[in-house]
Amino acid sequence: MLDPTGRNLIFIGMPGSGKSTIGVLVAKRLGMGFIDTDLLIQEQAGRTLQEIVDQDGYVALRQIEEQVLLALDVHNQVISTGGSAVYSDAAMQHLKRNGTVVFLDISLETVIHRIGDYSLRGISRRPDQSLAELFEERFALYTRYADLTIKGEGFNQDQLCEAIIRKL
Repeated sequence: MLDPTGRNLIFIGMPGSGKSTIGVLVAKRLGMGFIDTDLLIQEQAGRTLQEIVDQDGYVALRQIEEQVLLALDVHNQVISTGGSAVYSDAAMQHLKRNGTVVFLDISLETVIHRIGDYSLRGISRRPDQSLAELFEERFALYTRYADLTIKGEGFNQDQLCEAIIRKL
């Protein structure tokens, strides 16, 4: 099932949409590697995402994220991006050159249900911005960059994994 072209699969979506969880499952099913860019950011910064936001602000997190994404030069990987990856057009164009972008689309209610207290999640947002406003702002960006949109609700993990693989 390895992609002979070596193209990547890039997951985008809100925190709690399942990018990492589903990404790992899809990578296993397709015999691909898996990269979680949030972990790369933390590794490069030597801090958690929340510490970066608390100490340097959300803009700093987005800048580090952009650098990490632009430095990625990989093939045949499933890449789980941070929820704010779509704020960098340069990074998204870089990822799209050698990959298919999959938007895991979930409702705001599901985001709230899955992530609980989002102040602890290292979410890149303006201090005055509500989660609902952030959701609306990002939804437009996710749909702009997505090659494929998958509804991420009403399925268990295996069903969601199957739906993604079928659509590819």
